[in-house]
Amino acid sequence: MEKWLVSALLLVMLSILGHAQVRNTENTLKIAEGGRGEKASIGDMEWLAGNWIGTGLGGYSEEIWSKPSGGIMMGAYRLIKDGKPVLYEMMLLVETEGLLVLRLKHFHGNFVGWEEKDRSVDFKFVSRSGSRMHFNGLTFERVGNEGLRVYLAMRLKDGTLREEIFELKRTN
Repeated sequence: MEKWLVSALLLVMLSILGHAQVRNTENTLKIAEGGRGEKASIGDMEWLAGNWIGTGLGGYSEEIWSKPSGGIMMGAYRLIKDGKPVLYEMMLLVETEGLLVLRLKHFHGNFVGWEEKDRSVDFKFVSRSGSRMHFNGLTFERVGNEGLRVYLAMRLKDGTLREEIFELKRTN
């Protein structure tokens, strides 16, 4: 076999392996061990900017995202059940060296944090497919111009994964 052909095939195989992904739940993916996510920019998520309301986690969900600025987007989420706040999240969507990471911190309804002050839960960008942007265990799906569906892989106490679906509509 020609030397150049072997080299080309090797480069293609390494590229595929480097971006290896595996299915996490029905609608979420994760980066395979030893792999890395696809390159993406903060501009790829600009459509997310705005106010969103709907359902998720058995209650009323609201999510707000800023427009991209300085290589980041800021976001906030709240969950209301039985008329009371039970969960807040503060979020940053950050572009670093051509890769996207969603960083978030959880807070109870009384605004007491879950994570240590210097810790966050990070979701690395995996890939895009059609109207979906896949992060490790979390998928944002653009539904037309006014809809957002978020799929979240949640690990239960027994170690199994359950997929939670958030159905949101743009309010602005």
